[in-house]
Parts: sequence; C-alpha cells; structure tokens
Amino acid sequence: MAYSALVGISLITIFIFNIMSESVKNEGVFAAKVVSQENNAVEGAIIKTNLGTIEIEFYQNDAPMTVNNFIKLVESGFYNGTRFHRVIPSFMIQGGDPLSKDVSMRDQWGTGGPGYAFKDEIHANNLNNTGTIAMANAGSNTNGSQFFINVVDNNHLDTKHTVFGKVVKGMDVATRISQVTSNPINNQPFEDVVVESIVLK
Repeated sequence: MAYSALVGISLITIFIFNIMSESVKNEGVFAAKVVSQENNAVEGAIIKTNLGTIEIEFYQNDAPMTVNNFIKLVESGFYNGTRFHRVIPSFMIQGGDPLSKDVSMRDQWGTGGPGYAFKDEIHANNLNNTGTIAMANAGSNTNGSQFFINVVDNNHLDTKHTVFGKVVKGMDVATRISQVTSNPINNQPFEDVVVESIVLK
C-alpha cells in the first residue's frame, strides 16, 4: 500500500507500508479507546524543529479520534527525533515516520508507523487548505502516525486525507522546510529536518 499524501501521478512517491494484521483486526477497539479518551483541554501543539518552530491548533470537534491519536503519540515521545522525510515545494511537508530516526534505514523512510491503523474522519469541513495539518495514509482507513502540513491549498486531497488542525504560528518555517533541496526521485531532503520535540498546549 502506498503511504503518502497523494498529489497526482507525476508527484506520487510509492511507499510500501506493512500494517500488523492483528492491529488492523483490532482497529475498531483502538478507535473506540481513542474517542472515549478525548483530551478537550489540549488545544494544540508546538513542533520544535532544527529549522524553527511550528505551532498548530487542533480540530477537536471535526477529527476527535485523529487528534487524540496524535496527542497520545506526542505524550509518549513518539515523534521526538523523527525527520520530515518528504518535502515538496509548493505542496507539502511530511513527517511522523519512526523509521526516520535512523539514517541507516533511509531506504525505508515513509513506510513506518505506530503498529496499528485507524479510520478516516472525512466530512464536508475536511479542507486541505494552506497551513492545515492532515494524516498521510496508504489508502482509506490506514491512518497511523505520519502527517503532513499543506504549504498551499491542496483541495484535491479533501476526500482522501483527514485534516485535524492548522498552523497558527510558524507557517514561514513550514514553507522554508518545503523548499529544502531534496532528492527528485523520493523527495527526501538532503538536509536533515529533525523534529526535536513536540509539546502539547
């Protein structure tokens, strides 16, 4: 299954994403736990990278399951040390793959996840506008940990990727990351763009 933000044939980077079969079987159980443990007091997160800080605000009402999954991963330190492994100027920046912590696994960047999948939360308000943050996936209902930030309006993704927040500060940082020189074949940046930490707010 391809695990990426889909942009059309010319820009699609195909990744193979293996989801643990047992985790997929238990998808409904996991989703129920996430929804039942909403963190309404958490408004957003601050993503600190080596190129600057990006502050996001969550869409708790529109995507509660996705928001709470992100919160759980942040609380566990899951994202610390990961890299933005896929950057495309005038499109988006993608991160959240735990494999990207290890440079020796560079060939597998884009295929990693938390070991489970959960369902999409796509509705009429699901708009991949400039500055929104959405889930990367390998097809319908395969969300895990990977996410992307839209640096332009990408409304052709509205029916494919769950939007769960927006950038409220640091959009210039996200844009700068998207412009880092990258491999034209797989869009991996030649310069490390590291998520040093994510703090909830």
